[in-house]
Amino acid sequence: MKRTQAKRTFILLIYIIILFGLNYLAFDTLLPAKDFKGLWFYTGIASILLGNLLVTPFYTKPVDAISYSVVSIVAIFLVNDWEKWQMVDKTIYIIALSIQAIVILSSFTAIITKDSDKTIGQKISKTCMIFSTFIGNQRIVFSVVILYALIVFHRTEVLEMFYITLAWVVTVVVEPDKHIFNLFERISNVWKVKNQLNKLGFISAYQLPGMILVNQPEDAYTKFGTVLAYKDSHASIKTGIALNYVGRNEQLLLRAIEFDSTPAAIEMVKESTHFIGSNSVTLFDYYETNPKEKEKVSILNNIDDLIGIVDEQTSVERLCFEVIKDEEIEEGRLVEVQINNQLVLYQIIDGLTKEDVVIHKNKYGYARATATKIGIWDNEKRKFKPAKWLPQINTPVFLMKTTNYIPKVDTIGHFPKTNYTVGIKDINNLVTHNTAILGILGIGKSMLSIELVERMIAEKIKVICIDLTDQYTIELCDFHDEDWSLKSYKNIIEAGENDIDVFDDNPEQGGSINNLTEAIEADLNDFFYNDEVHYLKIYNPMQFIASKQLSDPKSYKSGPGRDDWERSASLWDVTPVEVTSIISEVSLRLVQDKTFEKARACLIFEEAHSLIPEWSSAAVEGDKAATNRTSRAILQGRKYGLGCLLITQRTANVTKTILNQCNSIFAMRTFDETGKNFIANYIGSEYSNKLSTLKERQAVFYGKASTCENPVLLRLNDRDDFTKVFREEFPPAEIPKVDVLKIEETKEVKKEPEENDDLPF
Repeated sequence: MKRTQAKRTFILLIYIIILFGLNYLAFDTLLPAKDFKGLWFYTGIASILLGNLLVTPFYTKPVDAISYSVVSIVAIFLVNDWEKWQMVDKTIYIIALSIQAIVILSSFTAIITKDSDKTIGQKISKTCMIFSTFIGNQRIVFSVVILYALIVFHRTEVLEMFYITLAWVVTVVVEPDKHIFNLFERISNVWKVKNQLNKLGFISAYQLPGMILVNQPEDAYTKFGTVLAYKDSHASIKTGIALNYVGRNEQLLLRAIEFDSTPAAIEMVKESTHFIGSNSVTLFDYYETNPKEKEKVSILNNIDDLIGIVDEQTSVERLCFEVIKDEEIEEGRLVEVQINNQLVLYQIIDGLTKEDVVIHKNKYGYARATATKIGIWDNEKRKFKPAKWLPQINTPVFLMKTTNYIPKVDTIGHFPKTNYTVGIKDINNLVTHNTAILGILGIGKSMLSIELVERMIAEKIKVICIDLTDQYTIELCDFHDEDWSLKSYKNIIEAGENDIDVFDDNPEQGGSINNLTEAIEADLNDFFYNDEVHYLKIYNPMQFIASKQLSDPKSYKSGPGRDDWERSASLWDVTPVEVTSIISEVSLRLVQDKTFEKARACLIFEEAHSLIPEWSSAAVEGDKAATNRTSRAILQGRKYGLGCLLITQRTANVTKTILNQCNSIFAMRTFDETGKNFIANYIGSEYSNKLSTLKERQAVFYGKASTCENPVLLRLNDRDDFTKVFREEFPPAEIPKVDVLKIEETKEVKKEPEENDDLPF
């Protein structure tokens, strides 16, 4: 079937020359006789060659069978000598005509009943068609003529019998042209094919889609990534990549995954079809000797990053894959899978060991990883787009890795060991919808919050840091005017000390808390409305001293005889929680002049568990009411452009009224089960269970402010790298600097009395 018509014609001419030679040997003449002695040549051999090589080389139709039989009947009938023949001759004559008649009858029946509407008619037609195709073949029909001529006209001549029989055997039985042609083609391919295909084994099983199991001898070894070619009995040759050994079944069991080769490689494989037997697997080194072709195949270029294949139980949002290579795999790493011709990224969050039966109860143990969907990376917008479907089982999974990460202006961090970044989608959403940074001590919470504060300042958002540690004063010194801050501090401290020992008949007017409130309000009013230079205000509530009166004054006797009556009231120091509530309520009052969609001001609660404690964690009774006031301010602040950034190492000890309002969460390393259970409501149990193993400067980020729709585990920016990049575009404004004023506490904080404490009269 591979031979062209020109080749067939050439072979026909060679056969005819051979027949003329045999005719010369049999009859001492090149030209065949014109009488019955030439019947074998004209009607038999010539017709076989014409039909077999040119007219119907592949398939004999009933119409062709009728034509061949009619010609044969005419030839046999014209050379008969019935009256002179012996009984043997007459018998052969009748048999020959009968065979041709049967062919004609079956062929006509097949044609007539072909369009029958009845089942019996269709069955008769198919039966006659099969019979006509077989017995009406030109080789059989004209072989009858040759055998007829051989017996009737040449049986008495030994030499004629030999050469005519030889001609029939060569042209009909042996058909040397086919064998010679195939031999030539095979030798030609050996020299034409540059890439030899060495047999590695045979296909033991198909693990559809796109996977095969290969049986190999025990002394064989095929390394990961080797390109293979293989063929089954029902499909064309395919190319695949060797993965791993999964056990043994009398021989080694190797898995290979199919991939799409380039057109040039496919043509090369097709030319080498005869090298590959059915269900055989061979080495295919075409791509090793053709590097330009290799560059066109993605899986070959990224073979070092191939770490697994998609496994069962994969869902739209969750990827489960079998780990084949685990040298660099770890929690938080990104992997890439193709879905509908798009590359989708997932983040590894978990892993477990599995065991599966490969074949004949051979067990194969492997690691199975779980990853959550991140999306399709949009390089132009530098963000992830959603992917709407899931990958096909057995799809290759690639580990993403890159070096020398450099942060961008808009990125808060990146996926571990990659250049895929996570950014703040909108700093206004981060503020107005509130944000929390949660984690234990010493893992980078403050550095993250300081970076976020710098981003707020760059957007002209007024920032009020309530900081018990004074860390913001040091880290944000480029934005903090010490001279300006010192003046504000002095006014507030003096106001808190003024009337600190004065009580009043109205408890709400007693003490100096009202003076402190008025001073803070005046300071913040100037900061919000009369200052276009400063955007950072830092308060340390521990440095503000003020008193408060909780009850009406009482009368009591004094003096030696206790005949003189005096009035007095107990005064207690204002706590940092109460100072926090004052700052929060004042900030809300100052921004309530109009609603605002964008952020105008942000309250930073550093060490939030000490500033806005949970009801059960309040040190004194007054802190509960103060926390409630702060919570109300935060709840109402969003529509006026006021929000908060909450930083704490004790999630369980922070008021949930505010924490529940934090739409964006940075969850860092934590061991507290209560805190992890709370965080799980935001980021899911898969990520919350990993919080205790997070490394320093790693965080799970999720919420309205993130450029990712799903929770992601990211490596946060290093402070020096961030400032180097960010301040090139947003340099801090020039402000005067002075030495930091250290305000020493002059009074001890009084403990608020318990309910059963006796009051003086």
